[in-house]
Amino acid sequence: MGLDGRQPGETGQGPSADERYSLRSVQRALRLIEVVGSGPPSGMSLTEISQELHASKSTVLAAARTLVGGGFLRASEPGPRYKLGTVLIRYGDLAAQQSPVGDVCLSVLREASAATAMTARLAIAEGGYAVCVDRVDGPGVIRFQAPLGRREPPHATALGKSVLAMQARERVQQICAEARLERYTPHTISDPEALAAELVTVRRRGYAVDDEEELAGIFCVGAPFFDHTGRCAGALSVTDVKQDLPHWKVAELGGLLRRLADEASSLLGGPRFEAVSPVVGLDHAPLLAPASYRVGQ
Repeated sequence: MGLDGRQPGETGQGPSADERYSLRSVQRALRLIEVVGSGPPSGMSLTEISQELHASKSTVLAAARTLVGGGFLRASEPGPRYKLGTVLIRYGDLAAQQSPVGDVCLSVLREASAATAMTARLAIAEGGYAVCVDRVDGPGVIRFQAPLGRREPPHATALGKSVLAMQARERVQQICAEARLERYTPHTISDPEALAAELVTVRRRGYAVDDEEELAGIFCVGAPFFDHTGRCAGALSVTDVKQDLPHWKVAELGGLLRRLADEASSLLGGPRFEAVSPVVGLDHAPLLAPASYRVGQ
């Protein structure tokens, strides 16, 4: 793709309404920033950028110098080799402050409810816990009135397990000690070994299931999403009355939530689940101990 945003050989005939109201020079600058940002930490040379953009060196040089002047790029010697400018760090922080997760991901939350005809919920990650911040009710007469702003039980809900499974080993231990793996129903996972195995399963398939584990007769499926740092930013879930769902239907719902959670990650500038590095040390070992974890046995 060239600096004008077209693939080589495209004529540019018949511009769309969006194209008529866009500035070609701004498109060029944004495309250049994108290319440099995707390059190596050592930066990119003028020749490398020109080849990537299928543009002349003179055109790239003019755009690069303008961006350097504004702090959006910086040129390091010898070379020069172009890297992202530090002004983008400040704008990134401002964007994060002005774009709460709930607002950014509302469209995905609505899609989850519409696609499943279930109640969809959105949680943000706070210290390894899932805190529900928004909900879109399904079309039926049943309403799930779980209060917003509360911490989800980390071991007994799809949102809670989705976030917990993405934490480092030490944090998993701390949270389990704090939650004490309280038993809510006969289906609640209150054994450390069983929970450890469950978290490994969540990490492997990318979604969590709450099969009447917090409330009898209620079934949930959830999946974690990630922010621009690659950290778990929260999770999405859908909730419905427990039915005799076959395993393939549960997997189908899990795959849908995984796809929608990836969309939420994209909106937050984060990676897809498959690209997230495994959490160091997350295996069965972390939860095999203190007896204080075990309650309601």
